[in-house]
Amino acid sequence: MIRLEKLEKSVPAGQGRLWLLRQINLAVTAGEFIAITGPSGAGKSTLLSILGLMDSEFEGHYQLDGQVVDKLAPKARQALQREAIGFIFQQYHLIDDLTVAENLDLPLSYRNVPGAERKARVADILDRFQIVGKKDLYPRQLSGGQQQLVAVARATISRPKVLLADEPTGALHTSQGEMIMALLEELHRDGATILMVTHNQANAARAQRRVNLLDGWISDS
Repeated sequence: MIRLEKLEKSVPAGQGRLWLLRQINLAVTAGEFIAITGPSGAGKSTLLSILGLMDSEFEGHYQLDGQVVDKLAPKARQALQREAIGFIFQQYHLIDDLTVAENLDLPLSYRNVPGAERKARVADILDRFQIVGKKDLYPRQLSGGQQQLVAVARATISRPKVLLADEPTGALHTSQGEMIMALLEELHRDGATILMVTHNQANAARAQRRVNLLDGWISDS
C-alpha cells in the first residue's frame, strides 16, 4: 500500500539546511495498523504530512497504492489524496456552522458521490458510530469525545485506503480516549490501513507494529 525509499525532508536554516527526516525506508502493507512514535521534534508529524500528501517538498521516493507520488502533478496529487487518504486530527477540525450530519456529508460532496448514496452513507455511519441522536447538533454542542468521534466518522465515511491519525486521543479524557482507540481497533479489524502518530505508549502497544523516529531517523530504540 505504501513504500518509502530514502525519503528526506529539510528546510532552510541560516546558511545551511535543517534536516527533519533522513533516509526513511518504510513499507506498509494493506490492512496494517502502525504506530509512529518518538519524542517531540523527532519528525512524526512531518512524516504524516508527507504520507497524507499535504507536503510535496521532499526528496526520495514515495509510492501510494501503486502510484508514484513524487512524480505526480499537483492536480493528480490532490485527486489521489481525496480518493485514498482519510485524516483524524487531534483538534477535530470540524466545521462549526455545519451540523454533525453536514460535516459527515462534506467529504462525500468533494468526491462527487451521488446524492442518494451520500444520504445512505451518512445514515449508515451515524448508526455505526451510535451518533444518530447527534446528527442535527453543531460541534459546539458536543463534548470533546463526541467531536472526536464525529471526526473519526468523517475520516472514514469516504472509505479511504489509508487512515492517518495524528495524536487522536491527545486532547481527550482517559475514557474518551479509550473509546476512540477501541474504534480504531474495530476499523482495523474491518480491514483499514492505519498509521497513527502518538506519544501514548499504551496506545502504541495496541498497534500491530511500531515505527520509532529519533532526530528524523527511524530508530530501533
